[in-house]
Amino acid sequence: MAQLLKPADYKALLDARKTEQGIKLVKDFFQQNLSTELRLHRVTAPLFVMQGLGINDNLNGTERPVTFPIKDLGDRKAEVVHSLAKWKRLSLAEQQIPEGFGIYTDMNAIRADEELDNLHSLYVDQWDWEAVITREQRTIDFLKDVVRRIYGAIRRTEFLVSEHYDNIKPFLPRDIHFIHSEELLAMYPDLSPKEREDKIAKEYGAVFIIGIGGKLANGEKHDGRSPDYDDWSTPTADGRRGLNGDILIWYPVLNRAVELSSMGIRVDKEALLRQLDICGDNDRKELYFHQQLLNDKLPLSIGGGIGQSRLCMVMLHKAHVGEIQASIWPDEMRKECKEAGMPLI
Repeated sequence: MAQLLKPADYKALLDARKTEQGIKLVKDFFQQNLSTELRLHRVTAPLFVMQGLGINDNLNGTERPVTFPIKDLGDRKAEVVHSLAKWKRLSLAEQQIPEGFGIYTDMNAIRADEELDNLHSLYVDQWDWEAVITREQRTIDFLKDVVRRIYGAIRRTEFLVSEHYDNIKPFLPRDIHFIHSEELLAMYPDLSPKEREDKIAKEYGAVFIIGIGGKLANGEKHDGRSPDYDDWSTPTADGRRGLNGDILIWYPVLNRAVELSSMGIRVDKEALLRQLDICGDNDRKELYFHQQLLNDKLPLSIGGGIGQSRLCMVMLHKAHVGEIQASIWPDEMRKECKEAGMPLI
């Protein structure tokens, strides 16, 4: 169990009933804004996929998916999704979505190896989205434009919540700051990646860290990324690598940076082959998803995930994600949270 943060004198601004109403308010309003901004339509998504097709997100490559045998398929195994990063791209091709449009869905996952704390739960719910792009749009400038659109939707949601609840005041800055993970390392070479995130998020209030997944100048990654969805290795005009990143905000309730979204321009054929080789995962080239991409059957795309419970937590000024969602928590954590004024659902 990770360290539990217990803000001094914390008191929830909304009771249980108003919290549930607030959750619905945030989810309904934000997803409509996201859909409008990025021209996405909602689709139905799976809770589990077949094992061995390369469709499930393998995250950092160490997390174990929840698996179960299917009786009517001769006990072939299925996996509860970690995310829908690759499934969405298959869906774009299947639905023949045109350039400039995309899809979004409610993604529900179980991550049994998650370290539980104020922000991390066994149960992950997010808006997974994906849009078709052109070859010319595979640039940092295009990525930044999409990030600004998503951040604008987050700020509009924050304003709506403040209009509904007088005791919840907006705190997000008007603009989001962009910085590459390599640049961030150069600024704070003696700090860990999470400490660097806290530093930059506190300074600017909202930040998008570019280039997540590849090794930096110190030989370490800022954070892990699977080699087969985000493009984190393609050289860009500024001499750095990476067409992906994370949206983080400085969260005064917990006095730390909070990641709200992981997203990026997806790998093309060349980036996939390069990243599989870098990670020593060349055996994946034979899997169904990878074969579809390598045989030019999938569109170029951009996509990501935006945490639903985490966004609600931030918008409603809660101190623990368990105040937003029902999940399983250690008895000791439940006891400590209740004593600290943040009872878990």
